[in-house]
Amino acid sequence: MTQIDLVPVRRALISLSDKSGLEDRARKLEAAGVEILSTGGTLNTLKAAGIAARDVSDVTEFPEMMDGRLKTLHPRVHGGLLGRRDHAEDRDSMAAHAIPEIDLLFVNLYPFERTVAEDAPFAECIENIDIGGPAMLRAAAKNHPFVAVCTDNEDADAVLAEMESNSGATTLELRRRLAAKTYARTAAYDAAVSTWFANEIGETAPAYRVFGGKRIEALRYGENPHQAAAFYAGGETRPGVATARQIQGKALSYNNLADADAAFELAAEFDAADGPAVVIVKHANPCGVATGKDVLDAYERAFSADPVSAFGGIVAFNCEIDAETANALTKIFLEVVIAPSASEAALDVLSGKQNLRVLLTGEMPAPDQASWTAKSVAGGLLVQERDRGMVGPVDLKTVTEREPTEQELADLLFAWKVVKHTKSNAIVYAKGGMSAGIGMGQTSRVEAARLAVRKAEDTAKENEWDVPMTQGSVCASDAFFPFADGLEAAVAAGATAVIQPGGSVRDEEVIEAANKAGIAMVFTGMRHFRH
Repeated sequence: MTQIDLVPVRRALISLSDKSGLEDRARKLEAAGVEILSTGGTLNTLKAAGIAARDVSDVTEFPEMMDGRLKTLHPRVHGGLLGRRDHAEDRDSMAAHAIPEIDLLFVNLYPFERTVAEDAPFAECIENIDIGGPAMLRAAAKNHPFVAVCTDNEDADAVLAEMESNSGATTLELRRRLAAKTYARTAAYDAAVSTWFANEIGETAPAYRVFGGKRIEALRYGENPHQAAAFYAGGETRPGVATARQIQGKALSYNNLADADAAFELAAEFDAADGPAVVIVKHANPCGVATGKDVLDAYERAFSADPVSAFGGIVAFNCEIDAETANALTKIFLEVVIAPSASEAALDVLSGKQNLRVLLTGEMPAPDQASWTAKSVAGGLLVQERDRGMVGPVDLKTVTEREPTEQELADLLFAWKVVKHTKSNAIVYAKGGMSAGIGMGQTSRVEAARLAVRKAEDTAKENEWDVPMTQGSVCASDAFFPFADGLEAAVAAGATAVIQPGGSVRDEEVIEAANKAGIAMVFTGMRHFRH
């Protein structure tokens, strides 16, 4: 196929579900002498605006039918998109069958993703699966040496700009770029459809699993400066970093986004109806977590849990930020603050820290909402359901001679929420609705327990406390204790109660050690590995 640079646009086919800006763009095409073909509602909009447009049915000599399901699936449409201008046989076929050349295709697809996000009924979702649109887009993209293809208003504006600069023609460079984007768009669309359908029929491990998304922004780099990166919205409506409004601050980095997501997901474990909760994260791990009588109290307690690690961290709230708390946030260097909302007075205070990134999500995600996560490995993807496991008092089994007290029980459930969001192997100490020491990412559970104790000791020195907060605390382990040594380390640290999944072949040995120490221990029957 001959690679022609400039190709004039003489005929365009426009069929849009989102008609914003349609009139202005169509007038520019009309002024450039472009014949416009159109369908259904798009055609009606153009005619109502007084823009000359020809019904595709006039070309196909076949009426639109089946409630619009059938209108562009016709050889005279696809032939006009696929016909190679430099192939004599293609030109002869087009002439013999009255197939007009189409030089520009502008199609945005039925709003399937939005329909699903609005929890529409099954039948309505099915009707919003576009068939003709993707078929035309893929055909035009394949024939990009001669056809410019647009999937959104940004593409159309790029084409109009080139036509203005090149006497009505588009360049091969632009057509190639638009073709590449088109295949990505149709792939993401199909991914949304297939994922929704699999969920609807309860298929947890379909034969093919596809992930797609729309770029939110290109990032300066990834985890390190030598790694390219970008941020994509996957179509899920879950409130969080992908749906948040950035109110102020520098552009978000890859690590900012990952850490803000980790912090906000943990904050979501605490129902705002039960009171304010604040999470401070550093390198994807919580370093300070606390509830409080008000939002400032919760923040100050979370900060005091590990003030050294909090420097340069990410702070997440499960409730609105007020001015008093905002003032406290400006006292140290922070990378990101994320919350469902902030008062105008709080935003005014935070604006004094121009580089601080402030994200508002509008609402909190539901911690038990079903969704999927993926991790790349060499040659493939590991896909799993999001860890939405939750336990309450009725789910706990006391396995020791001593039952936990009411306060211990509250702290055990608090610590269990925190350890769920801490990298394995993980141990979390908590006391009075506040993290007291966190050990994460260790190769043995006993080392995680010891690390958490050392962190607690360092925090006590930093705060000039008489004793570490692990004295009189409770301890959570993300998985069972394989030996009694991990539990013994918790007892030595001052823990009076322990929460763990249970299930080890040495459970009896661990229970015996707990009874010997006089502490309470409960089993959840559920673990929270996080790698």
